[in-house]
Amino acid sequence: MKKMSFSLIFTALLCVGGYSSAQSMGSIVGTWKTFDDETNQPAAMVQISENNGIYSGVITKLLDASGPTTCEKCTDFRKGKPILGMEILSGLKRTGDGFSGGQILDPDDGEIYRAEMKLKDQGVKLDLRAYIGIPLLGRTQTWIREK
Repeated sequence: MKKMSFSLIFTALLCVGGYSSAQSMGSIVGTWKTFDDETNQPAAMVQISENNGIYSGVITKLLDASGPTTCEKCTDFRKGKPILGMEILSGLKRTGDGFSGGQILDPDDGEIYRAEMKLKDQGVKLDLRAYIGIPLLGRTQTWIREK
């Protein structure tokens, strides 16, 4: 009896550990709340989707009424286009326990940065590292998953 209950507890712990590991290796697909770097106030909602292993993100809602509504500082095809509905994140691929190889547009300054992402807190938070050149020369934002 003792041996059986130990086996059940051990099996249960393995399952919980496996679930936790699966969550940390989970998907970034979903809706995320972004925050302004300067004010730390909610800025926008971004919907991340996946197509053939490539992740992209579109702004689905603007939360900061004082921010721009069009991308006037963009230098590519998005110049002058509405930010709402704009794809700002593209080309990310799963790499180990994170996502990299993509790029992100900051509609506030029109700059396009390289991007890396990593899930935190069992998939509730997403750390986005945006940089030019090497990751060391960049900044990290934390996005919060919307339920």
